[in-house]
Amino acid sequence: MHQLRSSKVLVLDFGAQYAQLIARRIREHHVFSEIVSSEITAQEIKEKAPIAIVLSGGPKSVNVDGAPRVDKAIYDLGIPILGICYGAQLIASDLGGEVSSGLSGEYGKTELVLSNHGQICEGLRSSSTVWMSHFDSVTKLPDGFNLLASTKEAYGAAFESPSRGIYAVQFHPEVEHSEFGSKIFENFLHVIVGADSSWTSYSIIEDSISRIKEQVGDEHVICALSGGVDSSVAAALVHRAIGDQLHCVFVDTGLMRHGEAEIVERTFREQFEIDLISVDASDEYFNDLAGVTDPERKRKLIGERFIRIFEKTARDIKGAKYLVQGTLYPDVIESGTKSAARIKSHHNVGGLPDDMDFELVEPLRELFKDEVRAVGSELGLPDTIVWRQPFPGPGLAVRIVGEVTRERAEIVRDADRIVQEEFAKSDLDHRAIWQAFAVLADIRSVGVMGDERSYAYPIILRAVESSDAMTADWARLPYDLLERISSRIVAEVGGVNRVVYDITSKPPATIEWE
Repeated sequence: MHQLRSSKVLVLDFGAQYAQLIARRIREHHVFSEIVSSEITAQEIKEKAPIAIVLSGGPKSVNVDGAPRVDKAIYDLGIPILGICYGAQLIASDLGGEVSSGLSGEYGKTELVLSNHGQICEGLRSSSTVWMSHFDSVTKLPDGFNLLASTKEAYGAAFESPSRGIYAVQFHPEVEHSEFGSKIFENFLHVIVGADSSWTSYSIIEDSISRIKEQVGDEHVICALSGGVDSSVAAALVHRAIGDQLHCVFVDTGLMRHGEAEIVERTFREQFEIDLISVDASDEYFNDLAGVTDPERKRKLIGERFIRIFEKTARDIKGAKYLVQGTLYPDVIESGTKSAARIKSHHNVGGLPDDMDFELVEPLRELFKDEVRAVGSELGLPDTIVWRQPFPGPGLAVRIVGEVTRERAEIVRDADRIVQEEFAKSDLDHRAIWQAFAVLADIRSVGVMGDERSYAYPIILRAVESSDAMTADWARLPYDLLERISSRIVAEVGGVNRVVYDITSKPPATIEWE
């Protein structure tokens, strides 16, 4: 472990995406966090030498057979522990308390009433709003623990044993709806644990440069540049580490956003003076995707074609043994881990063939999007790239429901261009909108255009607000903006006669349609 990562908090994952959110909240307090399986042993934790441990939420009940447990020896390591939701119940269950099922659980916003501030709840009001998601609750505390707070349905909503260094909250402080959630983390990390604030964009860059140099040595590296935030920051970071050993390749898949090639050329060839190779592979991609409608199959085909093009291109780059990818933490978790079910394969994670000739360099694999943007700004990338909206690795292929053809790609690209233009002209805070884009559905509907009957595609407009893509809420866009987008798309994009707006949050939906 590199020196800059020596101060870290371990987040034990019990099978819910809350672990990722908790890890991100810890990093917002400038403390490095690492997610590990709940099956980790006390000895393995000792070897990692964390300054603290967080037991995350999970979907199971501690009282059912097969529920994930922890090595009970972790409670005696002398390392401060914070249990959240399932983690709090596990602490109670393991240490002699009781966890019971009530007549009803608590889901969503709930009033938390403090009876004692203790250490973990210091600075909270006597009554505040928290976010709950549980059916079971702690009904009896273990010996030596102090009750701090309760809710209508949860007696042990917060409790602690400072002498043992163990703290627990039933609610979710990592969720923005919990009023004093950030204060809980501040109390735990900086007051109780005494963590310093060394995890910054500068430290990430220094640590990454060291690891990249150690991994690749004098070998040459190629990087796939899509023009998106992730691949751009990954390229700039690797270039900072190894300079001319990096060779970037921009593959025009025919599934890119409007003007993508020009942005990539201008930024990386002209500004950063990086060796850049452009490859037009659109014919190959459309041939591969002909007749394919299954989203997972699309991703696999795109991933395989992607790596084959790079293998072919690399033959002209002497000694290229490594491939840079802009894989992020959410990519990894959504593709499935030992503890969490796979939601969808990510192009950067699950879409690559097993027999590829490259070793992967993934400098952003442990980072969330906001951290990536901060690193990009520190590296000198322009705001036009750093604050670009996220774009899926498979490109427009996963924004075309059904078969991907050149004609359908042009339709959704033109519609998306209009969406971006209208957003740019609007008075909205563009950074508040995580993503706004067009989706082409695999249906047609009847319309009237020019006094004649039309039978054409609908465009689905999707716009969401989020801070990390783990959860997202649909954006309440002004009606006049929606009207301008709709009018322009129907008037300017051939084959479209209807625009609809997706008002579904994540969960239950994902942000992208496929």
